[in-house]
Amino acid sequence: MKLVVIEAPAKRETLKKYLGQGYEVFATKGHIRDLPVKSFAIDINNNFEPHYENKPDKKELISELKHKADKAEEVLLATDPDREGEAIAWHIANVLNLDTNKKCRIQYNEISKNAVQKALKSPREIDLNLVNAQQARRVMDRIVGYKLSPIISKKVAPKLSAGRVQSVALKLVVDREKEIENFKPEEYWTVTAFHEKSKIAFKSTLQSYKNKKIKLENKDMVDEALKVIKNSDFIVESIKKSKTKSHAPAPFTTSTMQQDALNKLGMSLKKTTASAQELYEGVEVKGEGKIALITYIRTDSTRVSEEAQKACRDFIANKYGKNYLPEKPNIYVTKKNAQDAHEAIRPISMQITPEMVQDSLTKDNYRLYKLIYERFLASQMIEAEYSNVAVSIDAGGYNFKASGRTLEFAGYTAVYKEFVDEDKDKKQEISKLPALTEGEKLVVTDIKEEQKFTKPPVRYTEASLVKAMEEKGIGRPATYAATITILTARSYCEKEGKYLVPTELGRKITEYLEKFFSGVINVKFTAHMENRLDDIAENKDDWHDVVSSFWNGFKGLLEKADASSVTMKAEPIETDIICDKCGHKMLLREGRFGKFLGCSNFPKCRNIMPYNEKEEKKSVGICPNCGKKVYALKTKRGKTFYACEDREGCNFMSWDIPTGEKCPECGNYLIKKGKIVKCSKCSYVKPKEDNEA
Repeated sequence: MKLVVIEAPAKRETLKKYLGQGYEVFATKGHIRDLPVKSFAIDINNNFEPHYENKPDKKELISELKHKADKAEEVLLATDPDREGEAIAWHIANVLNLDTNKKCRIQYNEISKNAVQKALKSPREIDLNLVNAQQARRVMDRIVGYKLSPIISKKVAPKLSAGRVQSVALKLVVDREKEIENFKPEEYWTVTAFHEKSKIAFKSTLQSYKNKKIKLENKDMVDEALKVIKNSDFIVESIKKSKTKSHAPAPFTTSTMQQDALNKLGMSLKKTTASAQELYEGVEVKGEGKIALITYIRTDSTRVSEEAQKACRDFIANKYGKNYLPEKPNIYVTKKNAQDAHEAIRPISMQITPEMVQDSLTKDNYRLYKLIYERFLASQMIEAEYSNVAVSIDAGGYNFKASGRTLEFAGYTAVYKEFVDEDKDKKQEISKLPALTEGEKLVVTDIKEEQKFTKPPVRYTEASLVKAMEEKGIGRPATYAATITILTARSYCEKEGKYLVPTELGRKITEYLEKFFSGVINVKFTAHMENRLDDIAENKDDWHDVVSSFWNGFKGLLEKADASSVTMKAEPIETDIICDKCGHKMLLREGRFGKFLGCSNFPKCRNIMPYNEKEEKKSVGICPNCGKKVYALKTKRGKTFYACEDREGCNFMSWDIPTGEKCPECGNYLIKKGKIVKCSKCSYVKPKEDNEA
């Protein structure tokens, strides 16, 4: 019996279908060996040697794995086909004492019969260059996390975390917010003429005056132009006709899939990642059992195998006709800084259409599979063709433009439409124009001027932040979702609708890091380090040298920041709110999750309370015992009671609001019940006229 070791249990059943007899599949559920959580575990003085440990929660699993490996005639490591997967395979080999020079590693880009059988025929050695690139990333991230986080926790707020990539992503969000705040809108005006011919309504917009582009900056300029325009004929000056083509988009990478899923389907990064993982590992399909539907989902490549290309082209020819096929297969150039380790994300089989599996999939899985399927299908289709008309119209020296566009051949748009960002300034509307001739006088039904203002940059969404990270070379496909998710999870950013907005805490962290760590926590340096990791993987550079170079620059910044007296911690502010445990005043403090109330009697009293600026407690009555203020408080079960601010000396409490007055009949204190003031003991009720007085 041969033992195949994988990461995710969800793959086991899908994989077993294609392995056949004589194989057993064991899932490690991710890492089984890693750096320990509770210690730094990097020996900086010994060439940055990491001290790995078997994960405590995997003790029984490791024992079972060893038992199965001892009995197996051969152990094959089939962890994920990326750097982290390679590192996990290396860790497994170390735990099992396997010979890492032996060909024990198998790799497949899709969980299909052909791919799995092909992988079994060509096992390879563990690629130590990939392992070392991952080790370098892990060690640098550990250094930043464990050395920088304590400093910002001391200087900004308790229990904060910093990250080599995470903090740069946060900086992008904060910098964008600053751009928006500092943006000064500029006034401008548009002038639009409305026309009609042969029952077809169309528009033209003012563009220039005497062949020079015109910018209407205020109402006076508009009025001056309109004096001429409204008293002039609109004459067609020129008509230009052209043909344009729109090329099909490339198949999905991790980043473009995440962007399209959010923009078109409204799926968050977390949902998209989870759905894509399930589609890759395998889903239950009626009549088929558990099968995988898409290829590996962490990739920055647009490359596609010849077999997949041919299958897609055959499908297009059969369903849409050969006129939808380009003469040669569409080939897309992968970006320069991409790892290009795997194919693009695509369906495993074109024969399994989204409609065929819709009843077997969850709503999210179906929508995402349909998106991936249609994007790949479109990527091998011919261009869309358009007929364009650009009309120049003269009105007393003022030049108006009208544009029309007609789709002549759908091409790839028959199956896939590009996302249009509604947040960006809309360009002039392009519609169908009636037949026009040069020299023709146009009918003008209306002329409208409109005041506008330039708009600030748009806040990042999860999708646009992923796009920015990819374009700037920050992080890699496997890290985008996790990096962005942590920003909101740790309250460094909040979501307003679909937009990411930095919290006050997030801004403080960024401001502090800019002050002391701008040389490391910036886009350029982070992108440079990603390239250095690529050098380890591809050019066999020594990972110790890369980490050493990073550390030599970073340690000086740490020492300077730690020694500095500069702090961004907010000083506590005394409030009128009384501690419901000891009677001292509460202090308004700031912590990791924002503002909160802490007792001024700390450390003797460790009481804390949530703080809501809109619901700040105010005195509601006067203590009948000592004359001090009475506050409304709540029990642990949420029931309201009233207590004197002096909880140690006086300690007065009541279920009703005391007025501070005494009952004229029995001498006990009066209380307020709605609009009635009455005695807390006897039947005395204060006369209404006295209440009003």
